[in-house]
Amino acid sequence: MTFTKTTEQSSKYEHLEKMSVHELLTNINQEDKSVPLTVEKALPQIETLIAQVVAKMKLGGRLFYIGAGTSGRLGVVDASECPPTFGVPFDMVVGIIAGGDMAIRRAVENAEDNATQAWKDLQEYNINENDVVIGIAASGTTPYVIGGLQSCNEHNIITGSISCNAGSPLSQTAQFPIDVVVGPEFVTGSSRMKAGTAQKLVLNMISTATMIQLGKVKGNKMVDMQLSNSKLVDRGVKMIMGEIPVSYEQAAELLKTYGSVRKAVESYNNK
Repeated sequence: MTFTKTTEQSSKYEHLEKMSVHELLTNINQEDKSVPLTVEKALPQIETLIAQVVAKMKLGGRLFYIGAGTSGRLGVVDASECPPTFGVPFDMVVGIIAGGDMAIRRAVENAEDNATQAWKDLQEYNINENDVVIGIAASGTTPYVIGGLQSCNEHNIITGSISCNAGSPLSQTAQFPIDVVVGPEFVTGSSRMKAGTAQKLVLNMISTATMIQLGKVKGNKMVDMQLSNSKLVDRGVKMIMGEIPVSYEQAAELLKTYGSVRKAVESYNNK
């Protein structure tokens, strides 16, 4: 099967160096406006994959993201935000990038071309059939990601993908692919732009909807968030005040005693 590498097609914009800053910003913004509408078309695919993730996590499974370059970094970012936001263990959602943690800050030469390394990286976490692995690659052709999903498929591990090219090798490999075809980039081939934005939006949906389904949000509040700085402590105190009839000082004392908004409110209500 063939596919079109839409993120690398010639852009309709030429001679960018001749544009003013205003023209550059206007045109970039115009391109960016199309991304959420493209993500909307993929909502059925996203919903199907989330159902798989939730089901496995209810059995004690974990969610893994694997990717290279920008795609890998976006996976690492989404995974790293889950513990402080939802109060889950750091190994519940894991982001793995080709080339290791060093590749988060700078490119690691040829790391994305190694088709066997992703499975080795996953094995360090004792990957098993209760887990779900989502491969992220804008082009849908990254050997590191495709090879990782192929190995997961062989070991009866559920696989998903996020790609910006319909019918790509990655989409054909994943059991539950998500295709967000954003079209040519403003700077030809720079998939950190529309493709990166699309991937970030989809990752936001996957992790947030999953955590809500797992009961990590009450109302629209992060009741299990980690109280890692004064801003979050203050936010937690005000959340408690919104749930039960106590003063700021009383809410602060409850939060200090019980360590989370949820536990503080539950303790007060169970008196």
